[in-house]
Amino acid sequence: MNLITVSGPPSSGKTSLIVKTIENLKKQGIKVGVVKFDCLYTDDDKIYESCGIPVKKGLSGALCPDHFFVSNIEEVVKWGIREKLDMLITESAGLCNRCSPYIKDIKAVCVIDNLSGINTPRKIGPMLRMADIVVITKGDIVSQAEREVFASRVISVNPRADVINVNGLNGQGAYEFGILLQENNKNMKSLKGKELRFPMPSALCSYCLGETRIGEEHQMGNVRKMDFSDCCRNEKIYE
Repeated sequence: MNLITVSGPPSSGKTSLIVKTIENLKKQGIKVGVVKFDCLYTDDDKIYESCGIPVKKGLSGALCPDHFFVSNIEEVVKWGIREKLDMLITESAGLCNRCSPYIKDIKAVCVIDNLSGINTPRKIGPMLRMADIVVITKGDIVSQAEREVFASRVISVNPRADVINVNGLNGQGAYEFGILLQENNKNMKSLKGKELRFPMPSALCSYCLGETRIGEEHQMGNVRKMDFSDCCRNEKIYE
């Protein structure tokens, strides 16, 4: 079974992209399943079910969705093998644009849309920089010039990735994307011993443990403070 990890900002068109791609893969006799990761709610699993795609979903709740992903990905792979899938796609939203649930030697895809703004690629961290393939969506809504500028910004952030435009509504480009998913992909039976491409965000503070009160006296653990020393020196105190 081949494992593909797909991530991207919310509403960037990941689900539509995956559905259109699987439609093309099915025609080639490839059995594909999907596991959807999200935080509080998603009904994307119903979309996959309506298309006859084997699917499972996991909601992280109060936990970081990418920490939740790493804690469950081994069981996800076992489920895909039990379902006798040829390809398993995991879908996860990089809600803070910093995380990336990417694993070494496992193909990683980042989905980003043209409507997010030309500076968005610079605002996204490892989720974009560490991807093997970057899919740009919603290109039919902007001009050719805007598409080219946006693509150049993506390439400047991740010059080694394959960049491809796909229309999630009519499926234009989905066939070519499906071919990229099958290139240089290794069959695997377990993720034990594999490593993440980039460390997860580190946070273990009082707020992680349920604290709700504001103030330094309530802040413990891994806390980063902003530097306002210059502002303090310029303050004038009136008596």
